[in-house]
Amino acid sequence: MEPLTFALPKGRLQEEVLALLSEAGYATDADVGRRLVFQDRSGELRFIMAKPSDVPTYVEYGAAALGAVGLDVLREGNWDVLEPLGLNVGVCRLSLAGPAEWRDRNLRLHSGLRVASKYPRLAHDYFQAQGISAEIIYLDGSVELAPAVGLADLLVDMVQSGRTLVENGLVELQIILPSEAVLIVNRAAHKMQFARIEAIVDRLAAAVVRRKRMAV
Repeated sequence: MEPLTFALPKGRLQEEVLALLSEAGYATDADVGRRLVFQDRSGELRFIMAKPSDVPTYVEYGAAALGAVGLDVLREGNWDVLEPLGLNVGVCRLSLAGPAEWRDRNLRLHSGLRVASKYPRLAHDYFQAQGISAEIIYLDGSVELAPAVGLADLLVDMVQSGRTLVENGLVELQIILPSEAVLIVNRAAHKMQFARIEAIVDRLAAAVVRRKRMAV
């Protein structure tokens, strides 16, 4: 039987998702090094390493049957995939942030508001829902720099500990979207390999529950 392909996000989520898979009974190597394709020792799953923002593409187009990706990445795109399970790893939040003097300002009264973000769609949707007029400036990295150099007034970015904001003289103003890694599944694969995929979902769900119980 051919292994099911699972797209893993390279970077900070990689080790956390692999550890959860290991707890769910999938024997993965502790150190995958620079390998982009590898299998668990049972041969049940084949893993491919992808840039986090590319994981939904691999899953939607069927190059991978399953994947793990941050909810922020998933909501920023318009992906046609199933989302059966939150994995309770990679927990963070998408937040509006800026200099401390902006904390008590009414943004609806501020004309010409400029906001830097790696998440232009989510940022636009947030301000639109709030009835706030804002120009969204897309940046791919170092978003915290934008207010310091006058490129933007505020920023929308992922926050975990908040340390980076503090180091750059910024404060969190509003949480826009709580985020965590989620399991995603290709729709066609779910139909064709229903029993196998549901078994993986169930094992991961049980591992998540065990972790939550241990954390109490």
